[in-house]
Amino acid sequence: MRAVHPELIEELAALLEAEGERELAICVWDVRLVGACGCGDDFCQSIRTAEHPQGQPYGPGHRCVPLPPSSGDLILDVVNGRIVYIEILGRPPLPRRAQPEQGSPGAGQQVDLPV
Repeated sequence: MRAVHPELIEELAALLEAEGERELAICVWDVRLVGACGCGDDFCQSIRTAEHPQGQPYGPGHRCVPLPPSSGDLILDVVNGRIVYIEILGRPPLPRRAQPEQGSPGAGQQVDLPV
């Protein structure tokens, strides 16, 4: 996910460090982009970082980690120390970096795409 949303990952890592969540601050650099929330709400840009059946509770080992961003809401769902969902609400649209094919020109150019 850091290749697609590096600014978000940097912000999450800094916020997690500030909240004393050192292990999660390290883990956030390696979360996968599994998919968008899919709720369709215009204020939601939440990201699934692990497969999970929709509408099912996470079960034992789950905890929520609310973070204090400068705008909107960032809340992580964590199961057994693994970030499985990043709730992103009420924030400006996330810039998304294109993932260019290896050797293609323009690698690393930033483009705005839906999550």
